[in-house]
Amino acid sequence: MGRLPWPQYFLRICFLVSERSTCLRRKVGAVAVRDKRILATGYNGAPSNVAHCLDIGCLRAQLGVPSGQRHEICRGLHAEQNVIIQAAVHGVSIKDADIYCTTQPCLICSKMLANCGVKNIYYAESYPDEMAEDMLREAGINFKRLPLEPLADTDENDAR
Repeated sequence: MGRLPWPQYFLRICFLVSERSTCLRRKVGAVAVRDKRILATGYNGAPSNVAHCLDIGCLRAQLGVPSGQRHEICRGLHAEQNVIIQAAVHGVSIKDADIYCTTQPCLICSKMLANCGVKNIYYAESYPDEMAEDMLREAGINFKRLPLEPLADTDENDAR
């Protein structure tokens, strides 16, 4: 049995990070990586010191807003936005980094990641946003869906 490949390793970490999400509609996680080292992580949810949707409900759900529309009435930040913010708060450049996400970035996040100078974006789940894909192509950012692969079975004798 071989080791978990790096892309799957970082993608799996994204799903673990997403477990911190406070969004009632979708849990999203993101990880910024350069030279096989994690630079920052982020998950979707309300800003610091602001009530979470888990506690007060989701205005978008109450209004029946479909996914991908009217982002401006959401309390939360996207996981990719929080990766950028965490890197900035801690003085870590994500220029030339790879971004791993549970979900394909939306147009707003794609524009922000382009301005950060990221090289590649890898995601597990597609998100229907052709404008985001067009923007990433135009910016010269490689983006690719990497489905989450099942973990190989381990033999009890291999555990250490």
